[in-house]
Amino acid sequence: MNQFSYVRPASQQAAIDALTKDKSARFIAGGTNLLDLMKNGVLAPEKLVDINRLPLKNITLNNNTLHIGALTLNSEVADHPLVKAHHPLLSQALLAGASQQLRNMATTGGNMMQRTRCSYFYDITMPCNKRTPGSGCSAIGGINRMHAIFGASDQCIAVHPSDMCVALAALDATVLVAGPKGNRRIPFGEFHRLPGDTPDKDNNLGKGELITGIDIPASPFTKNIYYLKVRDRASYAFALVSVAAALDISNNTIRSARLAMGGVAHKPWRLHEAEKTLTGKAPTAESFRIAATVAIQSARTYKHNAFKVPMAQNSIVTALSKAAAV
Repeated sequence: MNQFSYVRPASQQAAIDALTKDKSARFIAGGTNLLDLMKNGVLAPEKLVDINRLPLKNITLNNNTLHIGALTLNSEVADHPLVKAHHPLLSQALLAGASQQLRNMATTGGNMMQRTRCSYFYDITMPCNKRTPGSGCSAIGGINRMHAIFGASDQCIAVHPSDMCVALAALDATVLVAGPKGNRRIPFGEFHRLPGDTPDKDNNLGKGELITGIDIPASPFTKNIYYLKVRDRASYAFALVSVAAALDISNNTIRSARLAMGGVAHKPWRLHEAEKTLTGKAPTAESFRIAATVAIQSARTYKHNAFKVPMAQNSIVTALSKAAAV
């Protein structure tokens, strides 16, 4: 492992200053992704800025908006009574992601900051535009079974690994950020990026900016919700396809719906058009099939991942059916 310095600032401003002054510095909290990247030689930061002393470990409800501090552990969020009462979809997604050991280390902000990646990103002997811009994408002509069917480019077809972020995309969360230029709020759907011509950029944070928390607005999606994760094994594994489904049902009519997918794109993939097809409809298998058909219209497959299209379609129908049946 390369040599690096380590600092543990006691204030938010000191943490931001430490990152801003050093081009290669990285924030570290749980380190569940960053340390892997360092051990595999993918990243070699010259400084780690430990933010665990910052007062960002809180879950509160203010004016019906649920606030979760960036350093709150995934296990704490999943089990918190406020989360279960107001946004149970988030709890379900967290419990589907990673292992209990990782959830006990991973933080809310760190989960959002983990790299969109595939096996070629970790293999430093292979070309990867995300790791080394301009070197090429090994996955496009290689083994691409796990890769994107939406929003990819000829530069990168990796998929975002987070389950938590799929639920936050469906719930219209807002990311709270502090940085050298002050504080700002980023709609969750605008936080992560599609690869385009810059696959090395996973999100829209600026230099020195720190995630301080997320806000989730009040919603009617507290009962008819379901998070479905399809994976190769029931134990810890990334999703082949996942679906966050939430319905607001009254008098046998869907008043509104939320749908987002994981395992299919470089960022959590919100299905806005499919949501529109469900509004005003009865919660029937036919309505769910129509929504699923709309959802997969823009899918583009590669040599080894064509199976993801019917899998995605069937998963949407299954998730919606299970949500409606609650």
